[in-house]
Amino acid sequence: MIRIAVVNCNTTASMTETAAARARLVVGPDVEIVPVTPAWGVASAEGWYDSFLSAAAVLETLEGLDGTVDGVVMAGFGEHGREGAREILSVPVVDITEAAAHFAMPLGRRYGVVTTVRRAVGQIEDSLATAGLIDRCAAIIDTGLGVLELDDDPYATAEAFVAAGQRAIAAGAEVICLGCAGMAGLEDHVRERLPVPVVDGVAAAAAMVEALIRQRLTTSKIESFAAPLPKQRSWPTYA
Repeated sequence: MIRIAVVNCNTTASMTETAAARARLVVGPDVEIVPVTPAWGVASAEGWYDSFLSAAAVLETLEGLDGTVDGVVMAGFGEHGREGAREILSVPVVDITEAAAHFAMPLGRRYGVVTTVRRAVGQIEDSLATAGLIDRCAAIIDTGLGVLELDDDPYATAEAFVAAGQRAIAAGAEVICLGCAGMAGLEDHVRERLPVPVVDGVAAAAAMVEALIRQRLTTSKIESFAAPLPKQRSWPTYA
């Protein structure tokens, strides 16, 4: 049995379950998807401050997973912590931001991202640039919806992402990436309304992690993602 952790970037357990359910649809029958919600952090990650808090909480959570899972999906679009996670774990770690772009690029010359709030756009740009994927990105379009608003009216949410997708296509995108783990499951509705492929990052990341595991590929530890240097470290106490 292969065990893949789907790690939420925030403390909202319902969003963890949404992402885990989407991941289960794309992996083989011998794969167990393990939903993981940080014990502390932020209810929703929207902005730099939230993102750095989220990254710290996720990294502490991942330390407790070492040796218990075969791979990790980091279910935060544009959030920090990806490189640190690869330092502390030897198993494959795939972030949904890069996974969505990797899946999109064979499907069209340029892709676009549709996301939640406007302030997330800069973070997503930086995440894609760090991963070496920004050159093929035609546009990152926000819907103006907060992360915790996504479930308030599922139809209105889906329509907002359709409208954002249309704007991305007008900017040159030939493939659309859904830019939030909380959107997992919306891709079918959006695909019906847009003339281009629509990629969900959670599904893409789960599929990538599974493929890496089956090929017995692990994170390189010789330079960039070598284990952290031994030293005294401590996490803050929390209730």
